[in-house]
Amino acid sequence: MSTLIEKHIVSLLAEKDDRAIALLYENYGDTLFGVAHKVVKDDELAQDVLQESFIKIWKKADSYDASKAKLFTWLFRITRNTAIDKLRSVNNKASKEVQIDVSDVYNLGVSGISPEHLDVQENLDKIEPKYRIVLEALFFEGMTQQEASEELDIPLGTIKSRLKIGLRELGKIYGTTMALLIVLNLLS
Repeated sequence: MSTLIEKHIVSLLAEKDDRAIALLYENYGDTLFGVAHKVVKDDELAQDVLQESFIKIWKKADSYDASKAKLFTWLFRITRNTAIDKLRSVNNKASKEVQIDVSDVYNLGVSGISPEHLDVQENLDKIEPKYRIVLEALFFEGMTQQEASEELDIPLGTIKSRLKIGLRELGKIYGTTMALLIVLNLLS
């Protein structure tokens, strides 16, 4: 890449001239796609990353400082960071999804489970009070996490942590699948 083309691209970016993106894509597109692909290891995701990167490059054009880094270094960092963010986002989303095809939860059915028959309240007494209070507020009193936070005067993040730990403790008592069914039944 000649310094003349690089300087021309930088000046077009500074002027918010649309030709800058075309020149960036033409001169750096394949290499930046390679950077994205190396991180996300998927063609489609890498294309998404490349597109998001060009949008960020366009929006942050005025923050580029030639005295701090070469244009390619700046483009590389934006693309690499965007790819890392995309990978984290995809991984977080995948870890939060219930894997219906590998789970037997839906094969057991929720309608036949009644908290009264499973002595949920009695077993809740086996859980530390700080977790039990949160579970009771959310499932027996029907509060949202925000409402429980305000009512119990506990930070929202702490409510979420105690809910997670409380459910884990219920899972130890009933088994993970049964604990999930109890919670689903309480919510319905």
